[in-house]
Amino acid sequence: MEIQVYPGKQEAAEALAEQMAEWAREGSMEHIALSGGSTPEVLFDTLAEDYWFRLPWKEFQFYWGDERCVPPTDPQSNFRMTREHLFDPLPIPDAHIHRIRGEAQPAEEATRYEALLRSQLPLENGLPRFDLILLGMGDDGHTASVFPHQAHLWDSKNLCEVAQHPESGQLRVTLTGGIINNAARIVFLVTGAGKAGRVADILGGKGDAAYPAGRVAPGDGRLIWILDEAAASGLLPDMR
Repeated sequence: MEIQVYPGKQEAAEALAEQMAEWAREGSMEHIALSGGSTPEVLFDTLAEDYWFRLPWKEFQFYWGDERCVPPTDPQSNFRMTREHLFDPLPIPDAHIHRIRGEAQPAEEATRYEALLRSQLPLENGLPRFDLILLGMGDDGHTASVFPHQAHLWDSKNLCEVAQHPESGQLRVTLTGGIINNAARIVFLVTGAGKAGRVADILGGKGDAAYPAGRVAPGDGRLIWILDEAAASGLLPDMR
């Protein structure tokens, strides 16, 4: 596991964008699972504005780690946010964008998306393998849409499950632990002081059982945590 700390969220996003450009030059980044929520917006803006000529955008295949069960035009849609901040400004073929259909019946969509992943991704260790999964973390320690109150979904034999937000009750389709931990690279992008406590718990080794984000541990892949100073403020000096 690698921990990288940068002064602010813009610097953290720029550092991740630069590493993505390096992986693309190596030819080791084709199948990419994106994260939703508000944190990736600055990364997507940075990629679209400053890296449009540095990455082979037409060669990538894009997927999602989770999606809210809303139409793709809904303001809460992870797909809509990504389209507005990343896809619209870049020359990405529609056929390379594999969205989770939030408007579909959730259980049926989880089944369909699993089948899509099995047909699109190369197999490694008996499971589909992403070259890169981008993850975020909520204040409660959730990642993708596996929340602490449904932590059992992490261990599902299915690649995708239907999760429920603990407060709003909103349904979501999410990847599960098996396919996440099978990725070649997993990168957490976490910013903000509100997440400092959870970051300290998880990276200090206390949060593996309590928080889904703490259960991200690729068997033969690379795990990178990219933090801003605010999110890293609870870490001991020797961990930074």
